[in-house]
Amino acid sequence: MRSSLIILVLALALTPLLFGRRKSALALPFARTASAKLDEPNANRAANSTSTATVSQVDFQTQVKPILEARCQGCHFTGGKMYQRLPFDRPETIKTLGEKLFTRLKDEPERRVIRDFLAQ
Repeated sequence: MRSSLIILVLALALTPLLFGRRKSALALPFARTASAKLDEPNANRAANSTSTATVSQVDFQTQVKPILEARCQGCHFTGGKMYQRLPFDRPETIKTLGEKLFTRLKDEPERRVIRDFLAQ
């Protein structure tokens, strides 16, 4: 009785593994073809969104500076201990530093705005 119960449990446990591999091996060529067809329009859509993103201009005073003021006000703006060396209220400083700013800026939407500004 116990041995038949153990065999039944093992059979139930191994069934998905045995049949799952066979099934996925048979479905794999179809899955690749279907996913390749589905990815083609998405690739075109991504290319279009990138091209429209580069068209829009990022304004330093209204878009970049407020981010830096919120994150870096204590040191890199007027009165801060790093203001003389790296004044973040000047676009030239930001362009010189580039993505080195991201050591402190972790928010991805904020990073994207700064990346767009640097790409101009």
